[in-house]
Formats: sequence, structure tokens, C-alpha cells
Amino acid sequence: MKNQLLFLITVLFLLTSCADSKNQEKDKRQPNFIVFIADDAAWNDCGPYGNQAIKTPNINKLAEDGLVFDNAFLTASSCSPSRGSILTGRYPHSAGTQELHMPFPEEQILFPGELQKAGYYTAIAGKYHPGPWRAEFDSIYRYSGEPSGCKQWVKAIQERPKDKPFFLWLASIDPHRDYEPNIIPEPHNPEDVIVPPYLPDTDSIRKDLGLYYDEISRMDSYLGKVMEELKKQGVEDNTLVIYMADNGSPFPRSKTRLYDSGIKTPFIVRWPGVTTKARTRSLVSSIDIAPTFCELAGANIPESFQGVSFTPILYDNSVKTRDHIIGEHNWHDYQAHERAIRNHKFLYIRNAFPELSASPSADVVRSITYQEMIKLDKAGKLNEKQQDCFVKPRRAEELYDVINDPYQFNNLAEDQEYKEALTEMSRLLDTWIKETDDKIPANPTPDKFDRWSGIRFNKS
Repeated sequence: MKNQLLFLITVLFLLTSCADSKNQEKDKRQPNFIVFIADDAAWNDCGPYGNQAIKTPNINKLAEDGLVFDNAFLTASSCSPSRGSILTGRYPHSAGTQELHMPFPEEQILFPGELQKAGYYTAIAGKYHPGPWRAEFDSIYRYSGEPSGCKQWVKAIQERPKDKPFFLWLASIDPHRDYEPNIIPEPHNPEDVIVPPYLPDTDSIRKDLGLYYDEISRMDSYLGKVMEELKKQGVEDNTLVIYMADNGSPFPRSKTRLYDSGIKTPFIVRWPGVTTKARTRSLVSSIDIAPTFCELAGANIPESFQGVSFTPILYDNSVKTRDHIIGEHNWHDYQAHERAIRNHKFLYIRNAFPELSASPSADVVRSITYQEMIKLDKAGKLNEKQQDCFVKPRRAEELYDVINDPYQFNNLAEDQEYKEALTEMSRLLDTWIKETDDKIPANPTPDKFDRWSGIRFNKS
């Protein structure tokens, strides 16, 4: 009996040792990375963030298997500054990509290059935007004018070398303007859309929002195809996937703005075996992706990175890795210089040019929604929450209680009850400005489009 018991204990020990060895081997494997990045999608315009009117079954599935971040933010609500910030792990002005269409300075380090040095294959499919293509991407699948920008996503993962870990930057054009009807089999009904309180609830604006929904759903379908291909190749269990956006929706008071409607982003991380269906309130910034991926890959983490790794949050969603985030608003079609700092309680915004109105980007100005809002404003039919883009001059400072005022409508900057909070947030912003050598431009880039029509000025 003793011998039998000893034999069983020995067998169990050997089996456990083998299992531990396999788990350790799995833990040593470099994970694959995929970033799905939408173009102009609001943080709350998908199922996991409460919008059940929009068809996003594949994004919903990511959330069911992953970790949903309720407080993820971008460094800018502007296409190329935001994307450049993610890839460099630096704030837009620090990366030298602070204004729309600015290319990366040659000296800037991109984290895909650090992954390459660690043995990774890197590729981009779809929209790129910040200037000329860089050698940090081994393969580039340019979109050739197809509306979605997603058609080569699956091809990119099919053609990867199978003997290397990989990083794929899969960037859509959806839901960037302009819009067309009937682009998906079952278009959204305008009656079902959710109209945010800063927009008027009219038939034409509902129709515009419905077409925007359609583009998000189209992108979602391609995301699903990539996830199916991952499963088919047997690599989904070792692939960390992020779904996010580059800035807010292409509607007034969203894209280019520093409110949550502009710089807050959907941020869902799926990594089987690590993340499970859960949510986290921990603050993260888009510049945190670079150090996180490099850490998980065992790659070098350059000193140039200004972000903070959120790896601890993946293993424990109650962990806090930062106290606040910072956002920038620089030239994007129109002159601007704003800075924002946000924590769990307050959002503080400082505006260097308060004499200017808060015009959205030119593509938004040309939209049906904005043109209708101009007419309604002239007719005195917009409420105070809907007049934001037309106010001039604006306040040089804004302070919002983001818990009790989630849309940031009630400016508390001149409320004596919040003087201490205003002083502290202003101090923190000053510290960041000094640390990152941020400056108000002496010769700011002027408007290049008309603020009422969105038509480009003649270059002459």
C-alpha cells in the first residue's frame, strides 16, 4: 500500500512539473499584437460602452472575452497627431507631429522598430497618415481608395511570416466622412440612433448619425474577419488585441475637442489567458501602448517614451498606473492651442486663443449636421448646450466635475467653491508644460478653411 501511494505521489509530481514547465514556456513566448484603430469613432458608439442601437457584434465579442477600459484617453483629438503619439509613445508636440499632416521627424523612435529588434514582424494595413512610410514596418498594405480602408486586413495576417511573432496596425478609414447610404446589408434606422445632448434632434441629423453608425458597423465586420483568421491559424490565444479610435466622432463638439467627446477613446484589450470579461476604471493614455508592448515583448523601452506601461492592469484591473492624463489641441484646419488635464474627478482646459470660436474640423463644418446647426443658431433655436461651437470669445480656463457633469457642460472655473481644485489642476498642467517643453507658438498656423462653410482658402 505504501509503495502504491509513493508511486501515485511520484506520478502526480512529475505531471505537475511537466504542466508547470509548459506554462512557463508559454509565459516566455512573445505575444503577438494587433491594434484595430477606427478613424473618428466616439468612445461610446459601440455596444460595450452602452450604445445598443449600433450594430457592433464583433467589438461586443472582444469585450466579452477581454478587459474594457472605462477611462482611456488620447493625447489629441486629431488624426495624425493622435496616431503619431501612439506610435512614438510621446505627446504630439514632443513627437514633432502636433499639427495635422505633420510627418515624423527622422530622429523620432517608433515602437514598431523596437519590436523589430526583438524579432518581430511588423505590418500596417489601411490608413497610416503621419507622413511618409517608415522602415519600422516590414510590410505596408496601402488602401487603394476603397471606402472602408479595411479590405487588406485579412491579407496582412495571412501573408505574415509564420516563424516570427507579429505586430499588426490595422487602421480603418471608417467612420471618417464623407458618408454614403446603403453600405451595409441592414442600414441603421435614423429613428433608432442616440442623439447626444450637444446636438439638435432633427431628422437630417438623425440620418447623418445613422450613416456614421453604418460605417462603424462596416469596420466591425472586418474586425470579425481578422479574429476568425487568428482562430483559423491557431494563434488567437497568444495574440493581444486592442480596439480603439484615433479621435472623437466627426460631429460638432467631438473631433478636435478636449472634452470626453473628443479625447476619450474606446479601449478594449483581449488577451486570452490574461484578460477575462471585466471592466477597469484605471486611467490610461494612448502613449502608454508603446511601453506596454515593448515590455511584454521583452524589447528595449527607449527613454524617449513618455507613457507608462499598463501591463499591471491587465493582470489586476484594480491597479492604478497613473493619476491623470494630458490632452492637446493644436492646429487642425483652424488655429488653436488648448491643453487639458483630466483625472477621475475633474477636467481642466486652458485656451491660449480664447478670442477664437471652437470651430470643429473642416469636414465637420461641411457636414449636413453643422450646416443645419448654423441655420438653427441664426433662428435662435439652439439651446445653450448646442451653441458651444459658435461662442466667441470663449473662456480662457474651463473646469468640469466629470462625475456629476459627464458631458462637461457646467464650467466651474469661476466658482469659488472649486478654487482649490482649479489651482491644483492648473499647477499640475504647468508642471507638465515645463517637463515636456511645451510652448504657445509665437506665429501660430492660421485658419486654412472658412469657419462657416468649410471651404479651403485660396493659397495665393
